[in-house]
Amino acid sequence: MSNPQQLRYSKEHEWLSAAADGVSTVGITEFAANSLGDVVFVQLPEVGAAVTAGETCGELESTKSVSDLYSPVTGEVTEINQDVVDDPSLVNSAPFEGGWLFRVRVAEEPADLLSATEYATFTTG
Repeated sequence: MSNPQQLRYSKEHEWLSAAADGVSTVGITEFAANSLGDVVFVQLPEVGAAVTAGETCGELESTKSVSDLYSPVTGEVTEINQDVVDDPSLVNSAPFEGGWLFRVRVAEEPADLLSATEYATFTTG
């Protein structure tokens, strides 16, 4: 499993893209998608909603369990991925591409986000 180097990662298994015009994309990692099993339902925050780093902002339901979705940053949701709402299996088949979850205008980014190497160590150690 290879984590894209340009992303940052939370210990709750979300990834975050670099901000473009202050907006970052959020998704769950391949590690999390594999651990969940087949995702069958996603509940995402609404556009305009305020999210807070480390706090629950949605839910992922799989054939194995239900898991909370945590925001890796504090900010305002600017877009959700309607394709994932319509076809939750994208979270499993393309977690770093078409399976992204939402975009957020970042107000504050926590200092404890991990690099790809640090996240790989975190998930194997």
